[in-house]
Amino acid sequence: MFKLTAKALACAAILSCAGLVQAADEPILIKFAHVVADNTPKGQGALLFKKLAEERLPGRVKVEVYPNSSLFGDGKEMEALLLGDVQMLAPSLAKFEQYAKPVQIFDLPFLFDNMEAVDRFQASPEGRGLLTSMEDKNITGLAYWHNGLKVMSANKPLRDPADARGLKFRVQASAVLEEQFKAVRANPRKMSFAEVYQGLQTGVVNGTENTWSNYFSQKVHEVQKYMTESDHGLIDYMVITNTKFWKGLPDDVRGELETIMAEVSVEVNKQADELNRTAKEDIAKAGTTEIIELTPQQRAEWREAMRPVWQKFEKEIGAELIQAAEKSNQG
Repeated sequence: MFKLTAKALACAAILSCAGLVQAADEPILIKFAHVVADNTPKGQGALLFKKLAEERLPGRVKVEVYPNSSLFGDGKEMEALLLGDVQMLAPSLAKFEQYAKPVQIFDLPFLFDNMEAVDRFQASPEGRGLLTSMEDKNITGLAYWHNGLKVMSANKPLRDPADARGLKFRVQASAVLEEQFKAVRANPRKMSFAEVYQGLQTGVVNGTENTWSNYFSQKVHEVQKYMTESDHGLIDYMVITNTKFWKGLPDDVRGELETIMAEVSVEVNKQADELNRTAKEDIAKAGTTEIIELTPQQRAEWREAMRPVWQKFEKEIGAELIQAAEKSNQG
């Protein structure tokens, strides 16, 4: 950690010196890097942010968008942000557990009943507070962008928690998600998103969890016979920036960029919801996968089976934060 901090400070010093010889009217450069394609809601959001920022702050701000890990890969982008080599990212919420344990709340299974509850929590003082919870690490959250609620898939029907026993499930690198599947006596396997299709095809893993849109875009429905509409967890992103960079912007520029980010977030989240609806329809039309809808009783059984995960991480996340998230289900 000391080496990273020292390197970051050296980089900041170089940038500061460069600023002394930089033309006063040269625009502020914002490099926005992400790991998905331009035609995804996240990709479209980054492009819309660029468009509006350059339209409303002409000559003052220039935004360069780097999709598909073209600037930094999934494993290097956070370090790049801390070093000032990139100014904006939009990682999955599961990527932040090493920076702020309370952000793990978004990985807790069956915490949110629907996306409306997610919206209410993210807009609450507690949800907004998580955006600034990593500023001591030089990371400032600007917005939440939706991907959607997760459903489970496998090559056998998953109707009851016992059906998952012994299966190998692909998970993101998250301690909470590992414990989620251990709670139903399944075997979690960490695997990158790009490897999922082949892993399912070859039997390295038997099942996974993801959103409808991610399943369809990666053709997972071609190698999974069943998908259970569990809506048990959340895959969302946090748009983040380097804190020192953000606070060093002129007040009027920062204020306008915050306004733009809020507008873009509404559009991104609308696109994500629509994409999941159409992806589910397309998977159903393909006819390769049976979609299982849980009864209220079955969903309650899954929730009860995975509920011990809440207690396991309650101290790290905070009991009051979990309670605030639960209240968001009340409408």
